[in-house]
Amino acid sequence: MFLKKEKINLLEKSVNQLNKMLQEGNFIELTYLLGNKKEIMIRNLIAGIFRGVGIGIGVTIITAVLIFLLQKIVKLNIPIIGEYIADIVEIVERSR
Repeated sequence: MFLKKEKINLLEKSVNQLNKMLQEGNFIELTYLLGNKKEIMIRNLIAGIFRGVGIGIGVTIITAVLIFLLQKIVKLNIPIIGEYIADIVEIVERSR
């Protein structure tokens, strides 16, 4: 009886350890994704769309902030830097 209980405890520990390893490795999610190609394509398409939109919005915001800062620096009338930045701002505004 004691030997049987010890084997059950050992088996239970092994199963728990295996379960923990599978959860840490996201093995269940991997097998799910590998079995369904259509879902992988849909997920990647949506992720790509959101990445593209995010990059577009991010670049637009950063560019707007940089142009705003450059215009403020030009207004300070720093001789060499001001002229250089004024040229950059003028080029950007012409390209719109």
